[in-house]
Amino acid sequence: MAVVRATEKEVQLLARLMRAEAEGEGNLGMLMVGNVGVNRVRGDCLDFGNIRTIQQMVFQRPGGFEATTKGYFYQRAREQDIRLARRVINGERFHPATRSLWFFMPEGDCPAQWWNQWNTGRFKSHCFYSPSESDCPTV
Repeated sequence: MAVVRATEKEVQLLARLMRAEAEGEGNLGMLMVGNVGVNRVRGDCLDFGNIRTIQQMVFQRPGGFEATTKGYFYQRAREQDIRLARRVINGERFHPATRSLWFFMPEGDCPAQWWNQWNTGRFKSHCFYSPSESDCPTV
């Protein structure tokens, strides 16, 4: 059962985002990027108080995803990526992105905090950051 509503177009949009942000991290890395996106839609907190749809989340400005500025993002969604997007839309979560609202790729080690949010772990080259439960209880 879906944890966020998504049209078929939004499933494909999320699939494209996941691929463009983390294809080099493999399926698990792409799923974690999907977790961050779904968490932003669910969150209703912090920087994401006005985000209610996948489309709004993907194209949020400021604070959105860098991949949306690159041509690769605008290629058609592949079936395998659509399957991964459906998994996170249906509520599958993967540590360290389980409750994360942010991720980035530092040049070195993951900072303990990023934009006042605590690091929850690293997967390959991406560091993930989650809000406190009191700041974002719906994530």
